[in-house]
Amino acid sequence: MARDRSSVGRLERSAISGVLVREVINFSSFWKASVFSSTIDPLVYLLAFGFGFGSLVSTVGGLDYVQFVGTGVVATAVLFSSVFPSMFGSFIKREFQHTYDAILAAPVDAEELMTAEALWIALRASVFGCLPVLVAMVFGLAPSWGMLLVPPIAFVSGFGWSSFGLLVAATFKTIDSFSYVQSTVITPLFLVAGSFFPIDGLPHWAQVAANANPLYHCVQLVRNSVVYGLDWIDLWHAGFLIAFAIVMWRLAIWRSEKRLIV
Repeated sequence: MARDRSSVGRLERSAISGVLVREVINFSSFWKASVFSSTIDPLVYLLAFGFGFGSLVSTVGGLDYVQFVGTGVVATAVLFSSVFPSMFGSFIKREFQHTYDAILAAPVDAEELMTAEALWIALRASVFGCLPVLVAMVFGLAPSWGMLLVPPIAFVSGFGWSSFGLLVAATFKTIDSFSYVQSTVITPLFLVAGSFFPIDGLPHWAQVAANANPLYHCVQLVRNSVVYGLDWIDLWHAGFLIAFAIVMWRLAIWRSEKRLIV
């Protein structure tokens, strides 16, 4: 049951921190499996594309291909470590474990609960998103001060994708239905994000569509920060990621309130 908003403010810090503390304690019991699953796939992509296609394509945009992929796979790591944990984790907590029912019985409402969930997953994504860059450094990516921007970029992008996952979990009634989202939304966006090949070789309509892809903006912002240097165009990339995060966050709260509060 929702709290009386006449006596409290929106997004109480104590409520959000309480949920975050619970998530940290719970994460300590399965962190090894989570870290493994959230990092091995992007690293496999990095090694496979970097050395597989890298043997056929020497340079892309003035970079060795492994360097091009190393910065591009950051978005993949963020995606995998945010959208899937939020989709499946949120659904399981709500439908099977009834964790959300217990939390909402405390002085926490659905808005604070979903905000804390998105923040926690985004924090994890900001760490996991740095790993491809570290691996790429081993294979020749030159260190730069711009690498310090990777964690905040990964956090903003991860917040948007974790909120998207929460929205999906609150929309579908069965966990099997997530495959529709994975096949029709996540996979196409993942493939056309500029992670493994530049989008300027695609047809014009595909390039226009790619500019509506949050993963593409994450790739461009990371690559420019680490390798090419920031420019005015990066304000557009950053603005898009922030707008995506805010819109998904509010939609996730709106849909979750309908599902959790009866």
